[in-house]
Amino acid sequence: MTTRPLCTFRLPLAAFALAMLGLLTVLATPAQAQTFGVLYDFTGGADGASPNGVTIGGPGLLYGTTFEGGTHNWGTVFKLAHRGSGWTASPLYEFTDGNDGGQPLAGVTLGPNGALYGTTFQGGIENQGTVFEVQPPPRACNTAICYWNETVIHLFSGEGDDGFYPFYGILSFDQAGNLYGTTLDGGAYDYGEVFELSPSSGGWSFSAPVSFQYSNNGAWSPYYGVIIDPAGNLYGTTWYGGTAEAGTVYEASPSGGTWTENTLYSFPSINGESAQPTALIMDQSGNLYGTAWSTGGASRGSVFELTPSNGGWTYSTLYGFPEACAPEPVAMDSAGHIYGNCILGGAYGFGYIFELTNSSGSWTITDLHDFTGQTDGGGPSGPVVVDSSGNVYGGTAIGGNLSDCQGYDTDGCGVIWEITP
Repeated sequence: MTTRPLCTFRLPLAAFALAMLGLLTVLATPAQAQTFGVLYDFTGGADGASPNGVTIGGPGLLYGTTFEGGTHNWGTVFKLAHRGSGWTASPLYEFTDGNDGGQPLAGVTLGPNGALYGTTFQGGIENQGTVFEVQPPPRACNTAICYWNETVIHLFSGEGDDGFYPFYGILSFDQAGNLYGTTLDGGAYDYGEVFELSPSSGGWSFSAPVSFQYSNNGAWSPYYGVIIDPAGNLYGTTWYGGTAEAGTVYEASPSGGTWTENTLYSFPSINGESAQPTALIMDQSGNLYGTAWSTGGASRGSVFELTPSNGGWTYSTLYGFPEACAPEPVAMDSAGHIYGNCILGGAYGFGYIFELTNSSGSWTITDLHDFTGQTDGGGPSGPVVVDSSGNVYGGTAIGGNLSDCQGYDTDGCGVIWEITP
């Protein structure tokens, strides 16, 4: 079993703030058409610290995870609910770094049964991560904090075709209720895998439809998860592999009980760097969109599109960031506008939120908010999401209440923010 360096972290930790200090950038189109607001400041206590973004659970309801904080300081699952004119936060589960897992790096997925599903980077029998389910208690509780029940549905071991270290990838359900995700390492060839968990006899059955390998310009090291089209095909990205060893966009298709993995696009290497692509989204026409950290203008990151064309795929850069950005995964609203956030840059060096608008094939960027690293947060973490009303939500790793966060010497434990039309 081979373990490679984990390379570039998104760093939802105190060190992240120190890495950003002193960055000076210039942004284009500083328009403010929407209203920015902070919904919640994390304290580093039972609620957690350093959120990994949020998942929409319904009108006025958000779910998410924190990388650290909680009673045991190994992260939490939390809920944010709209109450009157404000939002109320409730911790749903606090990880212990035992068999229950610890340090989730990705958010949660809302299952068809109303439970939340996610992964942890640490914990489990081999300390190589877990897949967990968190369900509401069978009876309503009357206490101020109402914890949910956690069940670990897979413990990663790295043995055989099992992977280890699930990373930034949010889990995805197909129409049959099967659950898909990725691990950074492990699998049959020790270069990461796509795994599937299928409901079976009241439990879950594990399989690895795709094991990545370092050969024939193949893809390897999937840092992010997969999305699923209506036909059941999976799409994702890898940080390494491809013709330039700089990362890929891949498709995995089921046929007759087996899966075939194909590389749809190989990123070019810029100054010897991997492109570091993030998670994908798909529009109603089947076009794929994503971001990459080391492509585009001056190798500062880009937003790209892959369009099906004559049996293949055509790659285009929608926007190349001219200064430091490191864009997180994007979201698209019903009008086709793309929203995202940059970990770095902005007027204060703590990142910013952007919108890309298409007009006759030309994309224009709008700076929606520059984080100051103060009460509004700093260092966006995780993807943004858009609800049916056009409200945009996301999280930051630092900032907020500006208190010392669990002894990590950072200003604040992060926030959840909202931009309203």
